[in-house]
Amino acid sequence: MLRTRLFGLSLSSLVVASFVAGCAEDPPPAPVPPPPPPAIEAPPPPPLYVPPPPEPTAEEKKKAKEAKELSEDRAKWEAESKTELARWTPEMHKAATALADKTFWSGKAAIEAALKGTYRTPADVARDKYRHPVATLDFFGFKPTMTVIDIGPGEGYYTELLAPVLAKKGHYIATQGGDPNGPAEKRSTFYAQEYKGFLDKAPELYGKVETVIVDGKAPSLGKDGSVDMVLAMRELHGMENNGTMDKWVAEVFRALKPGGVFGVEEHRAPADADPVASAKKGYLPEKWVIDQVEAAGFKLAGKSEINANPKDTKDYSEGVWALPPSFKNGEKDHDKYAAIGESDRMTLKFVKPGAKPAAAAPKAAGAAPKPGPKPAAK
Repeated sequence: MLRTRLFGLSLSSLVVASFVAGCAEDPPPAPVPPPPPPAIEAPPPPPLYVPPPPEPTAEEKKKAKEAKELSEDRAKWEAESKTELARWTPEMHKAATALADKTFWSGKAAIEAALKGTYRTPADVARDKYRHPVATLDFFGFKPTMTVIDIGPGEGYYTELLAPVLAKKGHYIATQGGDPNGPAEKRSTFYAQEYKGFLDKAPELYGKVETVIVDGKAPSLGKDGSVDMVLAMRELHGMENNGTMDKWVAEVFRALKPGGVFGVEEHRAPADADPVASAKKGYLPEKWVIDQVEAAGFKLAGKSEINANPKDTKDYSEGVWALPPSFKNGEKDHDKYAAIGESDRMTLKFVKPGAKPAAAAPKAAGAAPKPGPKPAAK
């Protein structure tokens, strides 16, 4: 009986000891709760009134318009260039090479041959009836052995005629107001790229052309006393608008040899027109032009009506640019302006006076002087 109790007591003690031992072990760690989500700030309420962006200034509008027009002109030129390059056949290149290698005995014969060249652009051929290049250059005294400067050749009307016939025994120099590698946003850069593309399409014709970049505000040709002829074809009104005509004429005088020719073709304003106002329309009064050029030291050697056009009324809102080839008004009154044709133009030949004759040897002492000329009657 006692043994039974002791056994029960021992068993109870063992159970209690086991329970106590189990309670002494550490409990498993509780799981870490996730961090609370970041607080989301509510957006501020929209303002009751949103002011419109500021209106562009007049200068900003002008720049935006110019940039748009330049982009459109560049795209048009690139498309036209592709068409022009595709027009050139191997036969045209061969004929162009033969023309540039030909020797001409007179300036008139040379320009007549160039005028017939199949390489010429159709647009330029259409202008021949207005520009009279054979008669104009013959009036100026052009010869295929000359060194000729063409101020501002534009899209190359006279380059087409002069560069090929000067390639063998003469020299053709074209001035440019911009650099083809200049800033793309400048229109002067675009014009220079346009002209360079014109030259590059036919190296057999234009490979010997020299281009000179001239600062229009401070023109310098760098050809002192070495040039036979300088041509300013429809250029003087632009010089007057820029306030640099006197500088240009002085530089032309400096570049020419004694006896050299300054050939001027210019849109002619009415005789009593104000030069400053009429230049903005593209025209200049003839007598005023003669006075300005002669004031620089030139002598007027002749005037011609080769490029006269009595149909030109010179009173268009868009100035001379309303007429062909510009047609600034687009389709508005297009037929009217086409019927008038290109502008009424003066054609003037100026000459740089030759070198003065050498002074006479001094007379022997005691010799009686010859009587001088009688004074002119007043």
